[in-house]
Amino acid sequence: MNYHLTIADEQAGIELDEFLVSAFPNLAKAQLRQVVREGKVLVNGAPIPPSRRLRSSDVVSVLLADEDEDAMAEQAGQALRERLELGLLYEDEHVIAVDKPPHLACEPDRWDATRGHLLDSLDAQLLSRAQPPSLRIVHRLDRETSGVMLVAKTLDAERELRTAFDTQQVRKSYLALVEGEFTPASGDSETIDLPLGPDGRRSGRVAVQHAGKPSQTEVRVEQRFKGFTLLRCRPLTGRTHQIRVHLAARGFPLVVDAMYGRRKSFLLSEFKAGYRKKPGRPEPALIDRSSLHSASISFPAVGETARTLSVEAPLPRDFLRVLKQLAKFRPIRS
Repeated sequence: MNYHLTIADEQAGIELDEFLVSAFPNLAKAQLRQVVREGKVLVNGAPIPPSRRLRSSDVVSVLLADEDEDAMAEQAGQALRERLELGLLYEDEHVIAVDKPPHLACEPDRWDATRGHLLDSLDAQLLSRAQPPSLRIVHRLDRETSGVMLVAKTLDAERELRTAFDTQQVRKSYLALVEGEFTPASGDSETIDLPLGPDGRRSGRVAVQHAGKPSQTEVRVEQRFKGFTLLRCRPLTGRTHQIRVHLAARGFPLVVDAMYGRRKSFLLSEFKAGYRKKPGRPEPALIDRSSLHSASISFPAVGETARTLSVEAPLPRDFLRVLKQLAKFRPIRS
């Protein structure tokens, strides 16, 4: 069905995607943004970006086949059932710092629109506010990585934060549980300096490449166990999969990393002597996603020049569970 909607005086100034959310409450914002990008939404007969503000008397035309609308409504319903209540670590008028749980993508899955994602969950969480913000992803974490992540509330905030990332004004630290007993090359820290580029042999992977982009990761030991080490890693550059590839190249892959390590999950039986599994039951994994956590982020306050904000995310249960068991069964006695 084709819709032709006229913007009332009291709606003037609203962004296109926000208007569409109010006009089609049974559809997800991510779906509506995609419809705009596909050219199926016109304003006064012409396509415009989803963030463009509308004026009084503008005519918004939405061109949807009935079957497309039905399919989108079904997908939105499935995504709604999968939404998570997200922890908000910090918020002001410009930015939200979210505690992203593991197993949650930042944005819609290009192959499966029914899967829940952080942006959709956060949109739904803030929908009851008088003026819900138009959220924008500023940077990304892998689906399996937990921890703090920034989301801009306005287009101006997004631009300012992206500039801060590009000019290395943002500092991030991660906690990584790795195989092996890591010893820094010198002193109490080590900077892994290896250029990275796409792995020509396997799509979606990154590899150390002689002609790759310069990439540096600062690594410090946080806690030691027999056969394992908890590291605090600070990426000095922002390459895809940088920490995972650097640690694996150094000989200390993440304990759990299906792509660059050797496990998809970590079991207590792998390091507890004499472990006995309950008969007839599979052994539950201590952690079944990459053992990497975005622990903290520091960034310039939006709209200010002299203030820096710092936000930390607590370790989630699965990560804490692993560390507790390692401390119990693989401690290093001084």
